Amino acid sequence: MTDLAGPDDDSENGTPRMTRSELIQRLSEMNPHLYQRDVERIIATVFDEVSAALSRGDRVELRGFGAFSVKRRGPRVGRNPRTGSSVQVSEKHVPFFKAGKELRERLNTED
Repeated sequence: MTDLAGPDDDSENGTPRMTRSELIQRLSEMNPHLYQRDVERIIATVFDEVSAALSRGDRVELRGFGAFSVKRRGPRVGRNPRTGSSVQVSEKHVPFFKAGKELRERLNTED
């Protein structure tokens, strides 16, 4: 796999991060035979397809990278932090990502 990590740091905790536009820029640089607008279209299409699949309740698996799925959080009683009173929180569906074996191994190698 190619290293896509950028030099930018998250100002909150100093952790390296990459935004969507930085990803597009990096991929454009790594693939000079592609126009940047084509790379933008590819990235948008991939993200849109993953989002659409999750909206349908499907699981999206990218071998070696990980799997995206949707988890259900049932209704519960929460607390209003300001007043301390009980509040009914409705059921919700949240996106979930589980890293694949290859990604986990890559993150935990000691170079």
